[in-house]
Amino acid sequence: MSQKILISAQGLHKLHQTTPCVIFDCRFALDDPDAGYQDYLKSHIPGAVYAHLDDDLSSPVTVNSGRHPLPYANKFAAFLGRSGWQPGVPLIAYDASGGAIAARLWWLMKYFGQDDAAILDGGIAAWIATGHELQSGQVSVVHLPATELTSHDDLQLSTADVVEGLTTNEIVLVDARAPERFRGEVEPIDSVAGHIPGSVNYPLNRNLDPNGRFKTAHEIRGELEIIADGQESQQFVHMCGSGVTACHNIFAAELAGLQGSKLYVGSWSEWIRDPSRPVEP
Repeated sequence: MSQKILISAQGLHKLHQTTPCVIFDCRFALDDPDAGYQDYLKSHIPGAVYAHLDDDLSSPVTVNSGRHPLPYANKFAAFLGRSGWQPGVPLIAYDASGGAIAARLWWLMKYFGQDDAAILDGGIAAWIATGHELQSGQVSVVHLPATELTSHDDLQLSTADVVEGLTTNEIVLVDARAPERFRGEVEPIDSVAGHIPGSVNYPLNRNLDPNGRFKTAHEIRGELEIIADGQESQQFVHMCGSGVTACHNIFAAELAGLQGSKLYVGSWSEWIRDPSRPVEP
C-alpha cells in the first residue's frame, strides 16, 4: 500500500518519463488564496496542472457548512477532465506543505472511487533537491470528457454522526490542528477557539520527519496506535479546521496499514456554526 499511495521524487521522474500520468500542484495558503497559483506560475514540476483548494477541491460555503465543503461530483469530474485525467491514469499530487493540501486531492479521488492516486513525498522541495527541472507558466492540456463519479459517503461523517459517535463512544475523533489551536490558546482562522469535547489531538506534522517527508509506516503506526488506546482504525474519524488537513492523517493511517478511518468533513469550522454545541478551551 505504501508504495502505491506515496511516491518519491525519483520515482515520479521515472514514472513521468515512461507512463502517462497527471500531476497536480496543490500549493495553497489559507491567508492568501491566490499565492499558491502565483507560485505555480513562477515554477512547477513540468506538466503539472494547478488545483485550487477553494475553486477545484471544494464547493461553495453555505450558512451551515464548514469552510471547505466537498466538491460536487460533476464539478470535480469536470475539473479532472479539463486537467487531462481519465480513469486508469495515475494521478500524483504535491504541495509545499508536507502534503497537507495534496492529501485533500488524494482523499477526494478515494471518496469518488478512484484508487490510482498518490502523493509526492516531500513535495516540490524534494523534486528540487533531486536536481530535476522546473517549468514556469500555464500548462497546455488536452481537455477530456468528464468521467461520471460516484461518491462513497461511508468514508465521511456529518456533524450529527460525530455527535452520536462521541455519545456512544463508537468513534475516536482525531484533530489534526496544531496543539496551540486545539488547546484554544490561539485561533488565527475561525471565530471560536478550542476543540470538540472528547476529541484527541494528533497534529499532522507528527507524520513527517525533519525533512518534511513521511516517516516510515512502522513509526506512524506506533504513534497512531498510542492515541487509538485499543480502538480499531475503523473507529478513527479525522478532523481539522475545515476537513482539509485531516486528510493528511487519513493518508498517514493508510500508509501505516491502518485502513478504514473516516473524515469529518465539516470539522471545527462547521461545529462552531451552532453555538449550542459544546466547546472545550
